[in-house]
Amino acid sequence: MSDYYNSNRSTKYCYQKGSKQPFKLSRSKIDLFLECPRCFYIDRVLGTSRPPGFPFALNSAVDKLLKQEFDIHRSNGKNHPLIEKYGIDAHPVAHEKLDEWRENFVGVQFLHKPTNLLVFGAIDDLWQNSKDEYIVVDYKSTSKNEQITELDKDWQEGYKRQMEVYQWLLRQNGFKVSNTGYFVYCNGITDDRAFDAKLEFEVTLIPYEGNDSWIEKTLSDIKACLDSEKIPEPGQDCDYCSYSTARSECEANYKPKLF
Repeated sequence: MSDYYNSNRSTKYCYQKGSKQPFKLSRSKIDLFLECPRCFYIDRVLGTSRPPGFPFALNSAVDKLLKQEFDIHRSNGKNHPLIEKYGIDAHPVAHEKLDEWRENFVGVQFLHKPTNLLVFGAIDDLWQNSKDEYIVVDYKSTSKNEQITELDKDWQEGYKRQMEVYQWLLRQNGFKVSNTGYFVYCNGITDDRAFDAKLEFEVTLIPYEGNDSWIEKTLSDIKACLDSEKIPEPGQDCDYCSYSTARSECEANYKPKLF
């Protein structure tokens, strides 16, 4: 067994049915449940998570630089040129908890009492408009040949849910939140004549009208899943479960050739 599974197959942080201790549920685990209840159950109840993906170090670097850049304008009390370019009624807002809300595994938190789930998620940025509404902002980076002006791909549905969870969390904490959030989308330019030790990006600002009405029911469904004594059926398009099933069938039907 790999070092990953030797160190990560553990029930220490798994859901314990009947426990009165709030169970921490991240924004990404909510998305995992929606993608595949079986993978979610095996992860959160049985203690075996999916194989880890490769870290996107370049994306993390872009996120860090964007936060530093917007923080400079925040501290100076000036608007960012991107906000000015798009004519948005918003400005980066200073909040005493912003650093905490940005921290992974901490983020914005709320205890959902009907399920005893402590939901949390780390935001990228927070703006405010003239109505004193908070605006959730998320940074995204990629490198595509096409111009990115909207979230119109199937795989971007998770981005929208991510935004809605953040909006919901802030509302549950008593904040007035705009339905409109923004994605700062950085698209790496690859058709320049030379690299010259720098990568330039085309940066677009994409508005998104969020609707968090699905979250309450989803949390109830997650609670029922966690409390179940039966492993759920896999998600319809779960590649991990499809692979696992195919592999098990191959192993069960394998008959070595005799020479």
